[in-house]
Amino acid sequence: MLCRPTRTESKEVIPSRCGDSMPDTVTIAVRLGLYLDLMVLFGLPLFGLYALRGAERETGSVLPFKSLLVPCVIIGIVLSAIAMLVLADSMSGVRLGEVDRSTLAMLITGTSIGTAWQIRLATLLVSGLCAVSLWRQPTLVLWLLSIFGAIALATLAWTGHGSADGGLAGWVHLGADIIHLWAAGVWLGALLALMLLLYAPAMQQTPTRVFLLHRALQGFGAIGSAVVAALMASGLANSWALVGPANLGTLFTTLYGQLLIAKLALFGLMLVLAGTNRLYHTPVLALALATSDIGVALRALRRSLALESACGLTVLGLVAWLGLLAPPASGL
Repeated sequence: MLCRPTRTESKEVIPSRCGDSMPDTVTIAVRLGLYLDLMVLFGLPLFGLYALRGAERETGSVLPFKSLLVPCVIIGIVLSAIAMLVLADSMSGVRLGEVDRSTLAMLITGTSIGTAWQIRLATLLVSGLCAVSLWRQPTLVLWLLSIFGAIALATLAWTGHGSADGGLAGWVHLGADIIHLWAAGVWLGALLALMLLLYAPAMQQTPTRVFLLHRALQGFGAIGSAVVAALMASGLANSWALVGPANLGTLFTTLYGQLLIAKLALFGLMLVLAGTNRLYHTPVLALALATSDIGVALRALRRSLALESACGLTVLGLVAWLGLLAPPASGL
């Protein structure tokens, strides 16, 4: 199900179903899965580069990068294939298993969405080869997976509203979408890594692991401000293009506007939680390390990061839904 016209390379406009009715939950689930999977594929290895050092990056020694990232590659390929079938289904109006080959071929070879899809699949295949075969050089693998993950994640911008605009404004909107995806990927990849460190079985018994967790929190905190700034700047650019000042008054009366407001509220809560983690829980953990009384500090940090992660997942779900609805500025 799509809420915007899809244009072929010959500028032909392909009509699509849209409106404020309840969207296809399968489509939302596939979009959510792709967002989450590719953000992890980008953000998790990047976390290993800026938060871990030397031998800590060895596969399985601190974080099980290989056992996490190889499944991410496989899931990304499977979900990408399903997403293309769902898109073809939304255009042809038939059941998922009855999509004709001509519609599928036109989408893959004759649209910008299809080109982005091909790039994503190629990037995921190369990522899989790297994740399977190059772990004798873990730092190199993390760099390669971060780069390929960034490319794969960026291709999702062509499945959203940003690719519907033309001219310079269209490229600005598309660029803002990509920056938004990358910044979100850094944040969510770090949340997953920190949660894995927090819930490691040895965490409560090994002060060395707790010290590593504290250093990782500081490492993410050092780039967190840049991530938030990128999210806010790109979000404002997207809102200007999709909503526009003239339509602000309609936000409370449309499904798109209500979902957008809910997303912004959850993002605000994530900012509060992230600020609390950085300014309160991280210093408290450092103090607990000095006094060897880390149990209370770890439990409080677990609760905060779990709530922040839940908010992040909900935001992604809302983004997956919003991408299927006509924005106010579209006039649909």
